[in-house]
Amino acid sequence: MNDSTTIADLFTRWEIPWIVTSELALAAVIYTRGWLLIRRTRPVQFPAWRLATFLGGIVALFVAVASPLDTFSESLLFMHMAQHYVLMSIAPPLIVLGAPVVPMLRGLPRFAIRGVLRPLFVTRVFSKLGSFLTRPRVAWLAMNAAYIGWHIPRAYEFALASENWHNFEHACFFFANLMFWWPIIRPWPSRPLASRWVLIPYLLLADVVNTAVSAFLCFSGRLLYPSYALVARPFGFGALQDQAAAGAFMWVCGSMVYLIPAIVIVAQTLSSPTRVPRTIEAQ
Repeated sequence: MNDSTTIADLFTRWEIPWIVTSELALAAVIYTRGWLLIRRTRPVQFPAWRLATFLGGIVALFVAVASPLDTFSESLLFMHMAQHYVLMSIAPPLIVLGAPVVPMLRGLPRFAIRGVLRPLFVTRVFSKLGSFLTRPRVAWLAMNAAYIGWHIPRAYEFALASENWHNFEHACFFFANLMFWWPIIRPWPSRPLASRWVLIPYLLLADVVNTAVSAFLCFSGRLLYPSYALVARPFGFGALQDQAAAGAFMWVCGSMVYLIPAIVIVAQTLSSPTRVPRTIEAQ
């Protein structure tokens, strides 16, 4: 990165990782095939918006790993935090809204189901593991452990210095947030929670953690990630200014992601106190 970087580069400097892109395309094809098959018998559970949200989540993942968010992630902390935001707060809820489990299974070739997955279904390994990972307590701890852990300066610098560990960090963010959003959305055929009120502290406490990490970046008064002082600074943007901007972005956008669903859940629950609890997703 050099000082000749222009504003246009923030939109045009795409570096496409072909292996990841191929994997995302394959996931989109498998889901679409499964969605088309299951829609014949369950059109109510799988309207067109489910396909749109799942594919939107796949596109968001592609943007996170191929767009200038990734290209500039090693020179601008603000861009790196925006990339993390897409991986944590945009792609996962969109994919969960697509109710991916059944369409992904239906979309696989029969030999994969019969030869590989059937023994696991017989022993109920998948169902037991899925039930455990999507318990609110487990999902909340996993997401926030990944969020806090990878933003500790030593861990962050370690990931930044290794492409493989950097990719692993991003995978942690994505899969931990799939877990986090699952209890909130409860996609079909998940069972609803006994009480949706548990989701209010679930979301608000996540916002407290986000606020603490964001404030630490904004007000620490020192450079937390020294690597950003060792690279050419695009646009003459100082490393400390960049860090404060990244913290402010995380604070505002992160809080919206947690507070808006909390408000929706409260409104839905109060408006239908005698009805069967519903998920946050549209019915």
